[in-house]
Amino acid sequence: MTDDAIQAAVEGELRLLDPAVRNTPELLVELFHPDFHEFGVSGRRWDRDSIVAALTDESAATTARPITTTRMRGVRLAPDVVQLTFDTESNGRRAHRSSLWRLTDRGWLLYFHQGTPYEEEDDPGVTPPSP
Repeated sequence: MTDDAIQAAVEGELRLLDPAVRNTPELLVELFHPDFHEFGVSGRRWDRDSIVAALTDESAATTARPITTTRMRGVRLAPDVVQLTFDTESNGRRAHRSSLWRLTDRGWLLYFHQGTPYEEEDDPGVTPPSP
């Protein structure tokens, strides 16, 4: 992953997983595209305002657990679009994740995200080949 665009998306994604960023609305808004939307692991649909509110809710902030990532890889889909795929684990909950990052006049912003829960025994650990 030597592409600068992919690296910028990875850095943004990792910032979103940082508890200090997740608890600060101003920092979160800097990373989300105004038209952001998500299909969450819960099955719920989120937009930028609702996800920022949920992540910075006091009860969520006090019960947040560390989130680890594995198998992160990126591909540039267009000059201004990067897709990241990766897995996360937090407090025993695992999810396959996919994010689309778009280049804007403010830099790379998260435009779309989807999380799909999985059980460790259901995942063969196969990483798709690079394009």
